[in-house]
Amino acid sequence: MSQNQFDKKSQAWSALFSEPMSDLVKRYTSSVFFDKRLWQADIQGSLAHADMLAAQGIIAAEDLQAIERGMAQIKTEIESGQFEWKLDLEDVHLNIEARLTELVGIAGKRLHTGRSRNDQVATDVRLWLRSEVDAIIALLQELQLALVEVAERNVEVILPGFTHLQVAQPVSFGHHLLAYVEMFARDTERMQDARRRINRLPLGSAALAGTSYPLDRERVARTLGMVDETDKACVSQNSLDAVSDRDFAIEFSAAASLTMVHISRLSEELILWMSQSFGFIKIADRFTTGSSIMPQKKNPDVPELARGKTGRVVGHLMGLITLMKAQPLAYNKDNQEDKEPLFDTVDTLKDTLRIFVEMIGGQFNPQTQTKEGGITVNAQAMQAAAMKGYATATDLADYLVKRGVPFRDAHETVAHAVKTASEKHLDLAELPIEVLQSFHPGIADDVYQVLSLHGSMHARNVLGGTAPDQVRQQIARNRVRLGA
Repeated sequence: MSQNQFDKKSQAWSALFSEPMSDLVKRYTSSVFFDKRLWQADIQGSLAHADMLAAQGIIAAEDLQAIERGMAQIKTEIESGQFEWKLDLEDVHLNIEARLTELVGIAGKRLHTGRSRNDQVATDVRLWLRSEVDAIIALLQELQLALVEVAERNVEVILPGFTHLQVAQPVSFGHHLLAYVEMFARDTERMQDARRRINRLPLGSAALAGTSYPLDRERVARTLGMVDETDKACVSQNSLDAVSDRDFAIEFSAAASLTMVHISRLSEELILWMSQSFGFIKIADRFTTGSSIMPQKKNPDVPELARGKTGRVVGHLMGLITLMKAQPLAYNKDNQEDKEPLFDTVDTLKDTLRIFVEMIGGQFNPQTQTKEGGITVNAQAMQAAAMKGYATATDLADYLVKRGVPFRDAHETVAHAVKTASEKHLDLAELPIEVLQSFHPGIADDVYQVLSLHGSMHARNVLGGTAPDQVRQQIARNRVRLGA
């Protein structure tokens, strides 16, 4: 083939060029085999754009009807797996546009009036990500509810609260789980906040400078649901910024990373609690695996893998930040590299949330109308562990303070009591009253109620505290918040 004989229809810009793109460059620059997941957003954005072009008199009503008819067929072909994705056409946008032109002729060629692939892809990614964020928010709410339900069943169960992974004070296991509910609630808020900035329309910015066509960008925004809480159309105000920045994707990735960090922290505790050294919980068998040579093993593969995948998501965040940091205005081909890390972040987060919802809350059995599996709690093991670390030492110090002893002096006194109890291999509550009184004469028989695990837990009856009354109030608050 001579330089002037190559197929000029294979590329949207090829009339300017005298030789075809090499196969190596085609493979290197093509994105169609990963960005084709944007097809629904691409069709949605294109239909809104076509509707506006017709309303503005830029294309004829017959062109709009042809475009709508062609897009309906393309949708059917993609959903049925009959659509042919072509490497030569580089990306999802050109593949759909080329097929549309095959189906409806010149009307398909008119669709691209007043837009560029630069504002088109920015719009598609925003539409796609908005939908994914909605799904993630729903999953986060499901996970919170699963945790609330387990917490409600375990309000009175005593768990050793740790600092530095050493027994510190007794807490309600329900209270402990509600800490993660608070984390995931903030994650939800971050997703909702990021969604507001994702939900802004770049379309109409064209390549970088806007367009000379009389576009009604607000109409397109309204058609696509890109409006704020007051029903005001959310349209990008600077064409250069609209086509070139990916801060919305970075912001989402940051929120996703924080969510995965919270999942990783929960995973770490599940792994510890499931180990024989703790024995606090069991995880349903369908979320564990065995060993190829050690038949006694049940490995917590799901939380371990979630802990590992957290690094993957955080890595994508760093990659996107690095991708953006040195780009001049406006659009650069570098931004093709935003999609794979963004897609993988969404997939990883959604898959992880789905599996944690079931692993924590169990699977609904329609025959029994109950949830089965999930986490099984060993309350006896938790309480026994809380007895090992002098978890009520602070309660003894508080007891002395309420009798007029300065806290620092009370702290020192209790340290001597703990040392004696440790030497005798006894808990503080097991020391005879005479021994306790030898540390301070103000100690009376009522101290044993203070030194009990249940007494300690119930005493912290302050907003946000671990007392069961407070935990039940928080469960009720969260149920209302989650609509359950």
